[in-house]
Amino acid sequence: MKLFYLVVGSIGVALGAVAAVVPLVPSFPFLLLAFICFGKSSERLDTWFRDTKLYKENLEGFITKQGMSRASKVRVMITITLVMSIGFVMMSQIRIGQVILGIVWVAHIFYFIFGIKTKAEPKPET
Repeated sequence: MKLFYLVVGSIGVALGAVAAVVPLVPSFPFLLLAFICFGKSSERLDTWFRDTKLYKENLEGFITKQGMSRASKVRVMITITLVMSIGFVMMSQIRIGQVILGIVWVAHIFYFIFGIKTKAEPKPET
């Protein structure tokens, strides 16, 4: 089972790294998958992953419940909106699908605004 988690975690890191630089592809779910799999596969890999810049910039605040920066929240909400709007347009003949997608979109926006704490931005020195 550890080998399975190692392989799936490695795939998650690879997809998360690609998604971090490709617009409109969210890296968060792939990195979360890697975090979970590496945690179950080996302590050494878990420690390594937690020390990577990819983890620290995209996942650490969420995992430690410190919240996300305002810029990260806005970036995620814009990505979610763009991706869901593509699905919304493609479902032009399926009204119930559009309604469900709209409800899911509103729930995501509410979750990011009210469910995830916003980290205080450091004030610039004057």
